[in-house]
Amino acid sequence: MTQEIQNLVDKGEMLPLMEEFYTIQGEGFHKGTAAYFIRIGGCDVGCHWCDVKESWNAELHPPTAIKKIADNAKKYSDTVVVTGGEPLTWDMRKLTWLLKSEGMKIHIETSGAYELSGIWDWICLSPKKTKLPTKGVYDNAHELKIIIYNSDDFRFAEEQAKCVNDNCILYMQPEWSRRDKVIPEIVDYVMKHPKWKISLQTHKYLNIP
Repeated sequence: MTQEIQNLVDKGEMLPLMEEFYTIQGEGFHKGTAAYFIRIGGCDVGCHWCDVKESWNAELHPPTAIKKIADNAKKYSDTVVVTGGEPLTWDMRKLTWLLKSEGMKIHIETSGAYELSGIWDWICLSPKKTKLPTKGVYDNAHELKIIIYNSDDFRFAEEQAKCVNDNCILYMQPEWSRRDKVIPEIVDYVMKHPKWKISLQTHKYLNIP
């Protein structure tokens, strides 16, 4: 990468784009909604069960002008989901300003491990034990999504629920590879603790991206 391109990435005028695609949101509050997904490369949070580990190394994904990203998005939908990787690794202000200027609703899926940047209509916070969220993300999250892989994740979920704002919607979601084991445990837990809701990866059941 040339220094000129690196400077544009540092300023948020270019971003390491892994992929972009139009599909149905499969998880959380907006499941079932058509949206254009922008997957940004780069993540050092290191979840062992991550299903997009190929996103971790930002150097594998070409720096792409945010104007091109926005132009592609507006062809398909008025709702954009920025995901990763960990998108807050990068400065999101200029991308979100550009998308907003096109009249788009902008969602982010983030671990919250980095400071919040950008203008967001919906923030889905999915914290990880390896690198906890910043206060700004806790304070502004619209939904908290805890992935349940083992029994300790219920403890972690309650710990994280204490950190978010009072209006944040609380979700537990089974880790896909362990869904048969943990779904009955989640159902039982939510019935005993009804402040929580269940989120499923419905896009995987539908066999879509």
